Amino acid sequence: MSLYNLQKVLYVLNRDPAAQESYRADLDALLDSYDLDDEERRALRDGDIGLLYVLGVNGQILMHYAAFLGIEWFDYLDMMRKGIERYGPVRAGIYAMTGGGDSFTVEENSQ
Repeated sequence: MSLYNLQKVLYVLNRDPAAQESYRADLDALLDSYDLDDEERRALRDGDIGLLYVLGVNGQILMHYAAFLGIEWFDYLDMMRKGIERYGPVRAGIYAMTGGGDSFTVEENSQ
């Protein structure tokens, strides 16, 4: 897996109208331009926001991709939460979870 390449696809897609057209016309050809593993390709092919989040895609990049797909804000947030339930803790990037996603704050542990 290359988080850099995965995020690069989405970054370009978010900014480049030609890439957006390529996405719509021949997604596999667009994805062939990047070094992606099967799981990353599937997540992009399926528009699986939850899996992309768990793979470590930065939320700023991911929210624009969700908008490109026509996903509403609250649905986007819910898809990220459901991604953790389905695929487990965030694996990489700045949102990577330690402790299996458990909270370590005093406030949450005292309830």
